[in-house]
Amino acid sequence: MDSLQRTDLFDLVIRGGKLVTATRTYHSDIGIRGEKIAAIGPDLEGARVVEARGLLILPGAIDPHVHLEMPVGETHSSDDWFTGTRAAACGGTTTVIDFVEPGLGEGLEHALAKRRERGQGRAAVDFGLHMTLVNDKAETLQEVPGLLEEGCTSFKTYLTYEGFRLSDSAFLHVLCVVKEAGGTLLVHAENDTIIAHLQRRFRAEKKTAPKYHALSRPPIAEAEAIQRSLALAEVTGARLYVVHISTALGADALHSARQRGVNASGETCPQYLLLTDKELSRPGFAGAKYVCSPPLRSLMDNERLWKGLADDDLQTVGTDHCPFNYKGQKDLGRDNYEKIPSGLPGIESRLSLLYQYGVRMGRLSLERWVEVCSTNPAKIFGLYPRKGSLEPGADADMVLFDPNKKVTLSRSLLHEQVDYTPYKGFELQGYPVMTFLRGKLIVKNGEFTGAAGDGKYLVRGCSG
Repeated sequence: MDSLQRTDLFDLVIRGGKLVTATRTYHSDIGIRGEKIAAIGPDLEGARVVEARGLLILPGAIDPHVHLEMPVGETHSSDDWFTGTRAAACGGTTTVIDFVEPGLGEGLEHALAKRRERGQGRAAVDFGLHMTLVNDKAETLQEVPGLLEEGCTSFKTYLTYEGFRLSDSAFLHVLCVVKEAGGTLLVHAENDTIIAHLQRRFRAEKKTAPKYHALSRPPIAEAEAIQRSLALAEVTGARLYVVHISTALGADALHSARQRGVNASGETCPQYLLLTDKELSRPGFAGAKYVCSPPLRSLMDNERLWKGLADDDLQTVGTDHCPFNYKGQKDLGRDNYEKIPSGLPGIESRLSLLYQYGVRMGRLSLERWVEVCSTNPAKIFGLYPRKGSLEPGADADMVLFDPNKKVTLSRSLLHEQVDYTPYKGFELQGYPVMTFLRGKLIVKNGEFTGAAGDGKYLVRGCSG
């Protein structure tokens, strides 16, 4: 930094903290002008100063996989655009990427504009959108290039679920079109034939308890579908992102494909790192709280996924935040697990859970923690270096994180609009104490100080 920059008076200076990026950790001040980081260096002067000694300063976390106001059957996820993004901010997340799900016969560009409008004016943090593709019709796919011009550069597909499932030939066609346009294809990979077979069997045997949700979606159902999607991506050369990997077999498949040079990356979620399928066998109907797709797995799967994060077999941690109240929503499936809305809350606790069980337990370095929670999502989804970095010119999205602050997770502590947390009783040391969105303080000591509409829609580029 030159002497002129040293003597400039910044709008805000974050002083004396320890900066943590994906590549290094060091002490420095940060100078902010307007919405941007303007300088990093010692002895900066600002009109306002925040003392950060003893705190970690991170780039705002990015959650690449959330479902706010998502319709599921006769209900919808309980967090709306404001409550969900407020909870994200309180947990140190300053950017989320949600989904567009076009209605029957609805054009993709129209659906994108409608979903974008729902978020604008209500989101408390910045947001992007993935477009869902449920068929390979010419009139659908011809809209793909135009969506990239609107900043929607990633596309979600499913290999299961009625009304969403793509055949192999349709999936291959979509891969080719998205590759040609320069986008990234996301895939929810589970073998639909295996699931349907086991669901029929359990129906005939009158096995309806929550635990049968997991038993109807065994690890091989995920692993086979991941392997198949990677094979098709390898043939086309398309860029593939495998969402919510839950199994050791799935992580192994992605590792092997990347070793072969397949242009693929993978995500896991806190629930697949920290919870197991034993939760589904809780007394009575309590296991319904833990129904998600893919389902929770074994302790062995947990450990393989942790190793995958450390070794770069997996590149990101999203939340797949899709909350439903236990009373009034999850209990729609009291007599049949197939009717339990599938999804868990988690948008607020991700960063701190990964610190406690990743960094503090020696599974992840500080730098890798930031990489999988912020920098890699920014790079994969066309936001870097504007997001996911602490560099001059980047948006001043920052988290001040106290590595010594102790909390016990509970429904009353969290801001998610849902009547339970699957992480109840988890004891953490390390928690966000301030969150800044483009230079504005939006959370201080657990109190949300921002507003609905602080968040902006992000026009994203293609993967870096």
